[in-house]
Amino acid sequence: MAGSSDVQARPAASGARHDHGRCIDAALARAAALCARRGARLTSLRRRVLELVWQDHAAVKAYDLLKVLDREGGQTKPPTVYRALDFLIAHGLVHRLESLNAFIGCPAPEPSHSGQFLICGKCGDVVEFEAPEIAAALETEAAARHFTIVRRTIEVHGLCAACTGAGHA
Repeated sequence: MAGSSDVQARPAASGARHDHGRCIDAALARAAALCARRGARLTSLRRRVLELVWQDHAAVKAYDLLKVLDREGGQTKPPTVYRALDFLIAHGLVHRLESLNAFIGCPAPEPSHSGQFLICGKCGDVVEFEAPEIAAALETEAAARHFTIVRRTIEVHGLCAACTGAGHA
């Protein structure tokens, strides 16, 4: 797609030489720096929720986060997890995938942007990308219909290269 850029700082989980620990460390460092600049509190719970969201390249559901936190000895309640997720979303650190009712870490939280995602229906990997031409086309169509876009999330479901066997040498 001309003009698109992959804003996913982490390669698909099937990447042979992928150091996922570095993905998590980088995401946490970006979050700490962003919150410090904004004067926002990245509490230990918010940090742990972000870390759990980044544990995999697949989207994670809030109740799965809650189960992990409970196993870790917490007495965390669902509203607490949702408040942490709301904070992370508000600061662009996490995206909510509407069709899955799940969450994925954002590798490029600044500048603020709307998500465009490719979601593998077999392995669950999610790739975020930025395609300005898609946003422009939506704005043009909305304006022609006197429609005001409030929020835009584009989710495309299919199969990744690893699941289709494509792209292997």
